[in-house]
Amino acid sequence: MLLRMDRHLQWLVIPAVSLLLAACGTMRSSVVVEPAGASGYTRQPVGTLQHADTRLPSRTPIPGGSYVVTRGDTLYSIAFRKGVDFRDLAQWNAIAAPYTIWPGQRLTLTPAHSAAMAHGSHAATSAAAPVFKPVAAPSHGATGTNPPATLPVKPAVPAVAATAPAVVPVAGMPAPAMASAPPAVVPTGASREVSGVHWRWPADGSLISRFQKGDAIPGIEIAGKSGDPVRAAADGVVVYSGNGLVGYGELVIIKHSDSFLSAYGHNRKRLVKEGQRVSAGQQVAEMGSTGATRNELEFQIRRDGNPVNPLDYLPPR
Repeated sequence: MLLRMDRHLQWLVIPAVSLLLAACGTMRSSVVVEPAGASGYTRQPVGTLQHADTRLPSRTPIPGGSYVVTRGDTLYSIAFRKGVDFRDLAQWNAIAAPYTIWPGQRLTLTPAHSAAMAHGSHAATSAAAPVFKPVAAPSHGATGTNPPATLPVKPAVPAVAATAPAVVPVAGMPAPAMASAPPAVVPTGASREVSGVHWRWPADGSLISRFQKGDAIPGIEIAGKSGDPVRAAADGVVVYSGNGLVGYGELVIIKHSDSFLSAYGHNRKRLVKEGQRVSAGQQVAEMGSTGATRNELEFQIRRDGNPVNPLDYLPPR
């Protein structure tokens, strides 16, 4: 009697164990995954499918192609020129803060699909105030296309630090001729808080051109005389001060937060340098007509790399 019961139990247990082993075997098996935009296939374990693509969606339209860095460029100015968010550009090229680039370096203007790029995206997208590190000049007559020695990545710091970050020009970048930076001033006049930023008008002149999203240079134009003060529209850090963007003349770009940049073009003279912290209302340039046919200020605000209407952020007047 006991022997017959054992045999019945045996027939019940064996199938159960077989099913359990089959299930375990399935978890260890591999499946074929096709990455987006790739022609080939990669084989990954089922348990790691959620890590197959950790890239974040782009905040702006993807221009495609590539760009070769020239003297005077910063990652911010290239992103501004190409109409992309600087965090996307850094992620696509696995460039971590403080976003060091060098002349001759080729940057891709489209998301990368390699696993190494995907895993490095978290570090690359850490937004921080710019701190420019010296890069050793290439030896033996090289053209600067070889990357510099690996630099240690500092932990991310707030977008606008409590104190001004140290500024060391990147080797090969021209030192712009500038006057001594004016002292910070106590801002006067109306302000308006939008998305955590307190905005003020950057110049006193009248509005002569309104925002048109489809324009090649999408911003507003403010009239004035040569030499009139151009002021920071909000607290921030200067991330570009130069004349390398066609159509803008002498240009200053200020980062106010991870999402917001403002730009001040056509200046006669720039009064601030990259990496400098500025306060709302502080003079950053003198109005002029560089890159324009009249004395005016070209003023832009970009949110996550996208041009927005400055009148939606500036206080009414």
